[in-house]
Amino acid sequence: MVRTDFKDAELNLAEIDTINYKDTKFLSNFISDQGKILPRRSTGLNSKQQKRVTKLIKRARVAALLPFVIGKG
Repeated sequence: MVRTDFKDAELNLAEIDTINYKDTKFLSNFISDQGKILPRRSTGLNSKQQKRVTKLIKRARVAALLPFVIGKG
């Protein structure tokens, strides 16, 4: 299980609203090393923030800015 220290960091809901799918550096913080979207219990986001981040990650994947799967090797 992937554990991160996001719960210590305060993530403002207003910041999530200003982020768009082109900000791959920010969105890659919410993706595991296999390319999976991290759950709320790992990221420390509330429900509304998690839904917004998930939607942005999926848009970035379709636009080929983020990978769907990170391969082995």
